[in-house]
Amino acid sequence: MTQTNTKICILGGGFGGLYTALRLSQLPWSSVTKPEIILVDQNDRFVFSPLLYEILTGELQTWEIAPPYQELLQGTGIRFHQDAVAEVDINEQQVQLKTGKKLAYDKLVLGLGGETPLDLVPGAAEYAYPFRTITDAYHLEERLQIIEETNPEKMRIAIVGGGYSGVELACKLADRIGEKGRFRVIEIGDQILRTSPEFNREAAKKALNERGVFIDLETKVVSISEDTISLEYKNQIDDIPVDLVIWTVGTRISPVVKTLPLKHNERGQITIEDTLQVLEHPEIFALGDLADCHDAEGKQVPATAQVAFQQADYTAWNIWASITNRPLLPFRYQPLGEMMALGVDNATLTGLGVKLDGSLAQVARRLAYLYRLPTVEHQLKVGFSWLVTPIINALSD
Repeated sequence: MTQTNTKICILGGGFGGLYTALRLSQLPWSSVTKPEIILVDQNDRFVFSPLLYEILTGELQTWEIAPPYQELLQGTGIRFHQDAVAEVDINEQQVQLKTGKKLAYDKLVLGLGGETPLDLVPGAAEYAYPFRTITDAYHLEERLQIIEETNPEKMRIAIVGGGYSGVELACKLADRIGEKGRFRVIEIGDQILRTSPEFNREAAKKALNERGVFIDLETKVVSISEDTISLEYKNQIDDIPVDLVIWTVGTRISPVVKTLPLKHNERGQITIEDTLQVLEHPEIFALGDLADCHDAEGKQVPATAQVAFQQADYTAWNIWASITNRPLLPFRYQPLGEMMALGVDNATLTGLGVKLDGSLAQVARRLAYLYRLPTVEHQLKVGFSWLVTPIINALSD
């Protein structure tokens, strides 16, 4: 029997949650009563995280990469609650919010994403700066300004993690600060960007080298204090003076997700079917960082923004199919390549048979991300800004 007035509750407004909500609002509901779609996130803005680095260099403005949810959801019929999730009762099918409000659901989407763990070494929680949210970017900007004012001739910055985030941050900050910056990227493995294509890895090494960024490989962070970072290399510990430590390592699953009575893997991720439904709970869908996901071929998919973006389409379709009595689709991940910003007006791109670096790759990266922005209205506003701003700047010079 066809359900009516179905309540769909989506927890988390990142690439998984927001894009699922938007897609659901666009699907044809003529055969059944359109469901009530509720989106919950503790922040008031969506963050297009791949472009977060450009905030630090002033290349982009906050409104371009972090539009308010109310603006994005206008006219969609989606209800937005700015709140944190306190508890999920999967037996009663009810979500308890921190403010005390309770939300009943027929379909639940778990897209809460991950958190940066700052308790892996002593001192990290007190002295290291994460870089995952727009608030993190603001805090980092404030710290940079303080350092620039108090010690403008020398800025010693250590970035923990030689993955995508660490490398992109190092290049962007090196371009912002210039020769007065002393940068080091600290990586516990034997190479940076371990999962990256060779072309991108070599382009990143070249970009870091040109900017004088020192790379500590096979190096472990022992502790962090207010003005030093202790590093262990080949059983020898050195204390390095620093003005700023940025922590980019690891992703921790939300405690709310970890405590759910569902099957989890050793990392705390929820085990799901290839339809993105939680095992033994077909009314619950999970995607993004918190999902232990294998695609239709049984291959493990990475927890990246690109994957969450694609999962959102399948999640929305499968919820719609389950309500309108249609067959559900197994998730098929299509790797579209990898893009990285390697400083101002410089990037690298590998995918779909194309390999680019330099300013041409940066243009391609911007256009690809413009297409990925959440609504057509926002795409048009940002695209117009990207076209007009360089002209205005040129005329004002």
